[in-house]
Amino acid sequence: MSHPVLPSSAPALLAPALLARDLELRDLTDPAYGRHAVQRVVDEVVAALGRAWRSDVVIERAHPIVSIEDNYDRLGYAEDAAARSSRYSRYVSETCMLRTHTSAVIPPLLRRLSHGRGDRTRGDRLCVAPGITYRRDSIDRLHTGTPHQVDLWRIVEHEEGAMAPLTRDDLDEMIRIVVATILPGTTWRATTSRHPYTEHGLQVDAHVRGAWVEVLECGMVAPHVLAAAGLDPARVDGLAMGLGLDRLVMLRKGIPDIRLLRANDPRITDQLVDLEPYTSVSSHPVVRRDLSIAVALDMDDELLGDKVRDALGPDADSIEAIEVVAETAYADLPPVAIERLGIDAGHKNLLVRVVLRCVDRTLTDAEANHLRDRIYLAIHEGRHHQWASNRDEP
Repeated sequence: MSHPVLPSSAPALLAPALLARDLELRDLTDPAYGRHAVQRVVDEVVAALGRAWRSDVVIERAHPIVSIEDNYDRLGYAEDAAARSSRYSRYVSETCMLRTHTSAVIPPLLRRLSHGRGDRTRGDRLCVAPGITYRRDSIDRLHTGTPHQVDLWRIVEHEEGAMAPLTRDDLDEMIRIVVATILPGTTWRATTSRHPYTEHGLQVDAHVRGAWVEVLECGMVAPHVLAAAGLDPARVDGLAMGLGLDRLVMLRKGIPDIRLLRANDPRITDQLVDLEPYTSVSSHPVVRRDLSIAVALDMDDELLGDKVRDALGPDADSIEAIEVVAETAYADLPPVAIERLGIDAGHKNLLVRVVLRCVDRTLTDAEANHLRDRIYLAIHEGRHHQWASNRDEP
């Protein structure tokens, strides 16, 4: 297979300082950096599936920089797939990127199973790939640009007459085991969801605290993925499943804000080593700042969130949410607003509400205003600079 390069429409590569920041982030799935509830989810699921299948478990911890080929091509993503856009991917060279999903770990693992020593492809393997992934995402209580995931792939090589091929019933069994293990007693539903690396793909939602929430995606491993790794689809098949670990920990423990998973307050960190229900600590006051800005026509919540994270670095943890309150086209703006914003026909006006609240301390007014200024300078694209409101709402 030829080595893919960046999409022709991609902008400059990820800046070295931003790459260094991303690589320094603690991987909550890795016990080498201390205990965390995220690891407990992985451990419990792997143990449950191992007991049910008596599979040999292969745990793969890979570097977060992967080849574009493994992240996209060998998993079956089309050359023009929207996922390849720099809106969603962080490219670090013409052939490498920060992985957007832990599924990128699977192709090289399958190649090693195919070309490994002895009979490594014989029998039943549960391949486990946990780690951080890197995405451009909105900022709110449920989303982060660096979510933790685990891919669980059951790979079976069938000896003649020894075992029947895997079926949708086996996939349903896997879903039942995983949901019952992580969210005991929870009702779930499966709906069709297409993935380039599976057949009969499904999205699974669980009914938690009165709402349906997506908890995993899965499917039968597509034959082309096996063949690309040198495995014979006539003898080898499998099940593929991906779990969002941050959300599962939040659902299991009743954690209301994803930032709490990385908090430094001992009252919080002491509760993040197990899967027992979370007990809220005293809440710090919220500070709101409204900004009227000019942005490109294709600007959305995800790009706004990413720009703010890049501009603020570690201080982005002080942001509870970035909310688009109103959107106005250039043609609908009065002349005074056009002049104030320094906006032109290639932009639109957004009223953005910045919700500031640290999880472990109270922000001062001066700190809140400084963060507001930095956010404004990072996202406003007009010729003039003036925010709409300095409002501080309790």
